[in-house]
Amino acid sequence: MTEYISEQMLGGFPVVVRRRVKWGECDPAGVVYTPVFSEYVVSAFHLFLESLLGSPLLEELRELDFDTPIRALSLDFKQSLYPAQLFEMTVYVVDVRNTTFELGILFADESGNEIVVAKVTSICVHFAERRSCAVPGRLRELLEGYRSRCPLPLADALVAG
Repeated sequence: MTEYISEQMLGGFPVVVRRRVKWGECDPAGVVYTPVFSEYVVSAFHLFLESLLGSPLLEELRELDFDTPIRALSLDFKQSLYPAQLFEMTVYVVDVRNTTFELGILFADESGNEIVVAKVTSICVHFAERRSCAVPGRLRELLEGYRSRCPLPLADALVAG
């Protein structure tokens, strides 16, 4: 009997998250509801940051006195997902700016076919004051290191607009 795992982190360089679509995430037509994709992205985003920072995310962010709310999210759908389907999300660092950083998350099926290309922009804010701040030095260093170690695929839609 195969164990049913709904989410599992497979690797750290690059961060790859494998998920299995739950029946309740699908509409009556048998495809994943569009809003569920944002939950998938947020989950991959949090797992990526925990992996990068090396500790539980909320503890680390409070200690560093900043938070990373999502400022922008875009999804480009290539295929649908169906109940019980396995897929993987691979996370890339697209850009690191003054107060924001942008990640690209590529969704692929078990054969490597693109399902969704997601872009998520996070803004750094002081935890208590809730105002924007520069990307903290340690996080900037980690993001830049990850980006150099895990470059975007050459034919990737993430570099376009």
